[in-house]
Amino acid sequence: MHRDLLRVIDANYNRAKEAIRVVEDIARFHFRDGRLTGRFKRVRHDLTKAFLGFKVPDRLLVEARNSEEDVGRSGLIRDKKKPRWKDLLVSNLKRAEEASRVLEEFSKMAAPARTASFQRIRFRLYELEKESLRKF
Repeated sequence: MHRDLLRVIDANYNRAKEAIRVVEDIARFHFRDGRLTGRFKRVRHDLTKAFLGFKVPDRLLVEARNSEEDVGRSGLIRDKKKPRWKDLLVSNLKRAEEASRVLEEFSKMAAPARTASFQRIRFRLYELEKESLRKF
């Protein structure tokens, strides 16, 4: 698999997984909703299963990383505004949805059989977003 493709897959898998973990913890500690927490946890685990379908050793993904020279690195957001729970929820759900879409698109090149899995994850995140926003 081409190094650039590995970088896209690695970055977006990490982005999605981290964002889902943030909203999972909001459901767990702020909403105190075990059912919603479990649903986010299942999506996170399903993301890992779909990711494993790329059949790329972790070593190759890590070797493909080039954080120091990443042209997108300078665009880091340094928001000084103190976020609220809802802000964290929405921004992380959007991040996970976007990363799932990227994985869906690039899986067409790397592992076409996984494309539908990433699409299902993205649509589950849309539903969880709707359900989560009702909590505010």
